Amino acid sequence: MTKLIVICGATATGKSRLALELAKRLKSVILSADSRQVYREFNIGTAKPTSLEQELVSHYLIDICTPTEIMTVADYQEQAQAIIQFPFLLVSQDTPLLLVGGTGLYIHGITRGIKIPKVPRNTELRTQLKSMDQTQLYMILQQVDPIATGKIHPNDRLRTIRALEVFYVTGYPISMQQGENPPTFPILHVGLDCDAVSINRRITERTQCMIANGLVAEVEDLCVKYGVNLSLLNTLGYREIKQYLNGEISLKQAEEKIIIHTRQFAKRQRTWFRANSEVEWFGADTPDLLDSVWQRIQDFILTT
Repeated sequence: MTKLIVICGATATGKSRLALELAKRLKSVILSADSRQVYREFNIGTAKPTSLEQELVSHYLIDICTPTEIMTVADYQEQAQAIIQFPFLLVSQDTPLLLVGGTGLYIHGITRGIKIPKVPRNTELRTQLKSMDQTQLYMILQQVDPIATGKIHPNDRLRTIRALEVFYVTGYPISMQQGENPPTFPILHVGLDCDAVSINRRITERTQCMIANGLVAEVEDLCVKYGVNLSLLNTLGYREIKQYLNGEISLKQAEEKIIIHTRQFAKRQRTWFRANSEVEWFGADTPDLLDSVWQRIQDFILTT
């Protein structure tokens, strides 16, 4: 039977470092739950495991698509479940797999079995929908899928358009195609957290390290290869460096903006994971963190 250990929490709390040590002790593998690490060539800015780290422990679900492709939550869920379904191909009997990352939807897709309509983006339809104002779109959604409007805020244009897209492509309301199908295998949720002062320090140090390790060159190369309008280049860390390369801000300003935006992102992540009562929290700065989590994992293995 599959056993799964989830290592989650806000960015820069040390999830990858802890998971690497645990995987070495367990003789297990790591499944990434990071929505940007799935893309090849986006390495430094996504804090992707280094080549050495990947040699020490096998990592899956990273570098699985090109930057011009779109990896949906449904796509990720399908690939992750294909791996989790046959753990004996990767690890010894009763050895848990580690699911590690900060993308809450990716993790929920696996641990809660969220049903996600696998409907690809329809560019022509989206163009038509985007030409209408949000009030009109929401009124249409109320007519075709009133259940969805009970879950979607009237001002949430992104989710409104997606719900309408699913309806017009499939002919069925998105609310009929959603829900959960929780897995039957045992799951241990380990969360890492730390106080505001510590997380701010960690984010600052990591940002400076990324820049020192060549983030500017990485962004410059990606802009040349894929064009400055590539969607991924408008994500955290890449967007700010692109502004620097465009001469809009200085490198120091880019660094400061990355730090601020990462702090905001970490706050949203913390709120998301804190809402999950299944997560058992551990202090990221606790001196005996590894041993404490290891002991909890041993209890988990023995009792499941």
